[in-house]
Amino acid sequence: MRLNEVVHLRVSDIDSERMVIHVKQGKGRKDRDVMLSPSLLETLRAYWRVERPRGFLFPGRKANRPLNPTILQRGFSIAKQAARIEKEVSFHSLRHSFATHLMESGVSLRTIQALLGHQSLGTTERYTHVAGAYSEGDQSPLDALRAPSTS
Repeated sequence: MRLNEVVHLRVSDIDSERMVIHVKQGKGRKDRDVMLSPSLLETLRAYWRVERPRGFLFPGRKANRPLNPTILQRGFSIAKQAARIEKEVSFHSLRHSFATHLMESGVSLRTIQALLGHQSLGTTERYTHVAGAYSEGDQSPLDALRAPSTS
């Protein structure tokens, strides 16, 4: 998801029954659904139990306002430093990585296009660094990162 889409998420946008996140009025004022990984749902539920947000999933100082995007960018920067990532990456790099991992997992370019909310297939090709609709069976790359080690 784009930074602005994340900060404008509402608690009601999380659909755990269908395992999707409803992105409302994303770039180009378009709505779309993106996959909700079981491990992300688990993390969001733990967050909700502590914070109990009511409107915005990530409220700002005033509960009726979204979190300032700068706060999220700062948190990303802190996590990047803690993980000792020296490569020049931004919050937006997560979208590129997500698309690339989906492509490497065999997900179709059209599905990735729908998940990212791209109007042009050419834009999606740039994201995945290469030249159908999301199915509930497709696994989020986040789950592969959190899979238990067999060693």
